[in-house]
Amino acid sequence: MAKPNTVSREVARHKEGTDNSPKDGERLAQAVFRPGRAPAVARKLRPRRLLRDAEDPEETVRLCPAALAAMDAAEVEFLAEKELVTIIPNFSLDKIYLIGGDLGPFNPGLPVEVPLWLAINLKQRQKCRLLPPEWMDVEKLEKMRDHERKEETFTPMPSPYYMELTKLLLNHASDNIPKADEIRTLVKDMWDTRIAKLRVSADSFVRQQEAHAKLDNLTLMEINTSGTFLTQALNHMYKLRTNLQPSESTQSQDF
Repeated sequence: MAKPNTVSREVARHKEGTDNSPKDGERLAQAVFRPGRAPAVARKLRPRRLLRDAEDPEETVRLCPAALAAMDAAEVEFLAEKELVTIIPNFSLDKIYLIGGDLGPFNPGLPVEVPLWLAINLKQRQKCRLLPPEWMDVEKLEKMRDHERKEETFTPMPSPYYMELTKLLLNHASDNIPKADEIRTLVKDMWDTRIAKLRVSADSFVRQQEAHAKLDNLTLMEINTSGTFLTQALNHMYKLRTNLQPSESTQSQDF
């Protein structure tokens, strides 16, 4: 008879009530950091897990151009989950040593920085309270929005993943963020303004038939939003121009 696998043994032990696993902080660590198990938030994107090891998003783009070309919005959001946020845990746990860096120690009531994917995981388990980033403030966002509208070029954003962070934090921890609805509206206004600028720039680029262009202060999600459409449009235009040019065989027959 075949031996039951590890999962089957765990299920059987749980049903029999003989599970002697540690409790509280140790059990939480086992649940979140179980070997061979991807984070619950990003488990559906497990094939892209190795991209999380890059220290800098720009380095990820430089080292993985093929991955960037085929990257969709969900994968950009997966990269954003690496960003550090501050939480206030309600449990005790010693420092945890991971490949990407050390996390903790965790003490009740003391703030600690953790990756966004872990903060959301702990929040869903009601093990912590999230603190919003410093830039996630109504007054600061209003100034950024007004500055973005006045400038013709793209202005620097407070985070390279400002849109993804806003979406994830407001979806999973809106009760920890003051004036969440106003913040959502302000960030959406900035996003719409920047996307409108990007469309105008792309239209000018295509009309003038330029060979290359440089746009500063764009985020990865903004590039991803219009990158696929722009490259496909340029490819179709190239094919149309090529078909309009007379071929060499036609020219030889005329002579």
